[in-house]
Amino acid sequence: MAEPRIAQSEPYAVELEPGTYWWCACGKSLDQPFCDGSHKGTGISPVKLEIESRTKVWLCGCKQSADQPFCDGSHKSL
Repeated sequence: MAEPRIAQSEPYAVELEPGTYWWCACGKSLDQPFCDGSHKGTGISPVKLEIESRTKVWLCGCKQSADQPFCDGSHKSL
């Protein structure tokens, strides 16, 4: 399995409406922080995110978080 690409060295702060989202885990999506299918062939799969009410979240941009898809501060040690 390939290593994920660091999309950016800080989290993405996004306001999300209720629904289902797919967080890009490979770092190759051109629609960061969400999946656009660029992971195909990498062995890395996107992470499903279910939002029940409008909320602001901080999604991992470095793709190193142990709490994917959320930022856990791992970017600070890159």
